[in-house]
Order: sequence, then structure tokens, then C-alpha cells
Amino acid sequence: MLEFLSQWITKNLLHIAPQTHLADAANFFIADTLKIFLLMAVIIFVVSVIRLYLPPTKVKRILSSNNEYAANFLASLIGIATPFCTCSAIPLFLGFIEAGVPLGATFSFLVASPMINEVALAMLWGMFGIKIAFLYIVSGLVIANLSGVLIGKMKVESLLEESVLKKGGKLGQLREITWKERLVYAKNYTRSILRKVWLFVILGIALGAWIHGYVPIGWLAQYAASDKWYAVPLAVLVGIPLYSNAAGIIPIIGALTEKGVSLGTSLAFMMAVTGLSFPEFLILKKVMKVKLIVIFAAVVGIGIIITGYLFNAIL
Repeated sequence: MLEFLSQWITKNLLHIAPQTHLADAANFFIADTLKIFLLMAVIIFVVSVIRLYLPPTKVKRILSSNNEYAANFLASLIGIATPFCTCSAIPLFLGFIEAGVPLGATFSFLVASPMINEVALAMLWGMFGIKIAFLYIVSGLVIANLSGVLIGKMKVESLLEESVLKKGGKLGQLREITWKERLVYAKNYTRSILRKVWLFVILGIALGAWIHGYVPIGWLAQYAASDKWYAVPLAVLVGIPLYSNAAGIIPIIGALTEKGVSLGTSLAFMMAVTGLSFPEFLILKKVMKVKLIVIFAAVVGIGIIITGYLFNAIL
């Protein structure tokens, strides 16, 4: 539906000739802008309502285990059990922070939730076999756990915004409000996020549209062969401006591998698209300082790059 609408707008309103780089870029920009803002509005609203039903004190009790490694592992499993994209996982991430869950565990959840889910597992299994699907799940868990542990050991709580720290433990009180108050809360929360990030999201989509329209897959394959040392970092850098969930990006991974891009490089690209994105950083800016966002991106990015190299070596 959105693809048809974007093509109609491109051809009939913008009068851009079809089958051109500009048309491809315009179609991508229009369709993704409509899709992303629609998904962000609907999913953030729904998850904001659901989040009020979560018992934060119980979640805090489970994830505040004396064993930080167990807490990070459990947080990663919770992330896998929530098949959300990045922008819909963030409201739950914020809820964990406001409930006082250790910061390392919350980051393990944030990494695992968009990167790993059962839909992606089934599609990877069908396209590449059980071995690749299993290795992907394991590598995603390792990245999520190690990222959470490293960030937790850095003791960077001071890099959270003061407004978030002051809310610690207050989220549980929201569970007693009426249904009408829940809807009002979700509406205001969704509106506040969209108001702050809409311009930057559009700029990010525009960059992704340019890459989609003017950077052919054949070019990426030429510079992303497994014998190129820079292939994996390049794939990660190209993936960050794009926005998609794991299920949406897997068909692109299939196209990349068909064009000669090594599987490790392709999976690193997929992890970067799902685990790191500009819209995610912009929403996280609501609760943390830029320095912590940079630390998060660096830790996860290095983990993805190492995993890509390991996949290329093994496969």
C-alpha cells in the first residue's frame, strides 16, 4: 500500500521519470517516511500503554540480581522474547531505567530486543540453514551480554539525564491510574518523542534514500568482499543510517550475499541496521547524554565488527 502510494506520488505529483536513480531514492524516502512515522506513532503509543501494566518492582527484583552476569543474560532473554523494532523497545528500556534496573542489564535488553527475534530466526533458517540461524542467535546474545556488562562496569549512571534519575521507582505508581489516564499518558508521551526527533528522523531517512537510490548493490559487493579488511567496518557504517527491523532487512541480506558479499559482512550490516540507528540515538537522547550514546554505539559497534570478522573466518 505504502509502496504503491509512494510510486504514485513520485510519478504523478513529483513527475519524476520511473526506473531512474532519483525515482528509486524518492520512492524509498516517501515510503519509509510514511512507514516509520506511522510505526513510531502507533507502536510507541501501544507499548507506552502496555508498559504501564508491567510490574516494574518485579522486573527490578529479577534484573537486580547480585550476579550481574545473570542479570544481563536474563535481560537479553527478555529482549529476545519481545519482537519489537528499536523504536518500540525503547519505551520498555526507559521503563526499566525509571524502575531502577541496573544500567548494564537495561542495555543488554536494548541490544537484544531489536536484533534478535523469532521471525528473524525462522527467515534465516529458511534462507541459510539452521547452522547460520543458530550462530546468529548465539552471536547476538554474546554482543548483548558483553555490551551490557562493559557498560555496567563503566559506572556511567551520571551520564543519564537528571529527570530520569529523579523518576527512579515512580513508574510503579502509574499502574494504579485509570484507563483514560493511561491513554492520555501514552498520547502525550508519543507526541513528546515525535516532536523532538521528527526533523532528524527525516534527515536520516533522506540519507538512507540516497544510499538506496545511488549506491548499487554491485558497488557494495565490489568493496565488501571477504578478502577486504575494511569490508565489515564499511558494512556497519553503511547500515547505521538505515532503519528497519530484522525481518525487514533479511531479504536485503539475501541480495547482498547473491551479489558476492560475504555472509559475515552481510550479517554485520544486518546487526548494524537493527541494533544501531539514528532514530534510536535521537530517542535515547531524551534520557541520556551524548557521551553515553557514543559509548553505547562504540561498544555495540565493535562487538558487531568482531562478530562479522569471526563469521567470515568460520564460514
